Amino acid sequence: MNGIDTSKVFIIAEAGVNHNGRLDLAYQLINVAKDVGADAVKFQTFKAENVVSKLADKAEYQKKTTGSDKSQLEMIKKLELSFEDFVKLKKYCNKKEIMFLSTPFDHQSIDFLYDLVDIYKIPSGEIINYPYLKHIADKNKPIIMSTGMANLGEVEEAINVIRAVNSKAEISLLHCTTNYPTPYEEVNLKAIQTLAAAFKLPVGYSDHTLGIEVPVAAVVMGAKIIEKHFTLDKNLPGPDHKASLEPDELKEMVKAIRNIEKALGNGIKMPNKSEIEIMKVARRSLIATRDIRVGEIIKESDITIKRPGIGVLPKFKEIVVGMKITNDIRQDEPFKWENFK
Repeated sequence: MNGIDTSKVFIIAEAGVNHNGRLDLAYQLINVAKDVGADAVKFQTFKAENVVSKLADKAEYQKKTTGSDKSQLEMIKKLELSFEDFVKLKKYCNKKEIMFLSTPFDHQSIDFLYDLVDIYKIPSGEIINYPYLKHIADKNKPIIMSTGMANLGEVEEAINVIRAVNSKAEISLLHCTTNYPTPYEEVNLKAIQTLAAAFKLPVGYSDHTLGIEVPVAAVVMGAKIIEKHFTLDKNLPGPDHKASLEPDELKEMVKAIRNIEKALGNGIKMPNKSEIEIMKVARRSLIATRDIRVGEIIKESDITIKRPGIGVLPKFKEIVVGMKITNDIRQDEPFKWENFK
């Protein structure tokens, strides 16, 4: 996929709106994402009035984190950055050599981000918003689509809507549970494999659980992309900080994912280089139970099986019994095939 290094898990550090509408905090979030080794840092681009009705209520988790005295529109408005701010953030990401991503939440933002992003990110809430999907598909850029709240049929319909506009669209899917924080029993990591089998597309995981165990486990389940919210401080005011990782936790997650990637290997069952030498110590050979002279015929009582594993393998014991020795062997010395030439 253009813009994504598919040789490793693509890690998106999701800053979202955890800048609290402040450009200085957004710069700090970029610094953290770069320092911990994430591949991309992602924000959210929107004009609040284009996204939320004045009458829209907050989600329950938003009421818990920000109170219920103000509307969703009032809350979102405080978290909005200007288009000019995003141009500055893009330039700063270029300077820091980390990919800039931002999720557009309205048509105006889709158009604005065209020159700033290599990949369009579709959030879970827009998977049934066909005009939105068509608009993004028409931009002819790679797409990452989150699938929270959706069933398999809705995911298929969304893909079909995109393909109808752009038959060659490069699409990756993110399994996701839209609940902040997500309880473990609602994660359903096996859905990663279901999506991959159903659509034959790259599948990743967008995580809203507390901690780092689940995104690391998602990599074991085959996730090619991991997206995780992070913050400078969980105690900052705002809707998403409590369910986000702090910098040290994000660093541990990236490290753990990279270690798991190495541990997964290539799936071929064979000894590794380091095991070749260990074989000599840990495996066993056919060993002489006594001093044996040239010309003697080997009897079963002349053989025991001990370490080291540098001689004739135990599986050849029946072949060795009855053979004639061509040079002397000492007691406890391994039999070698040259002893029988």
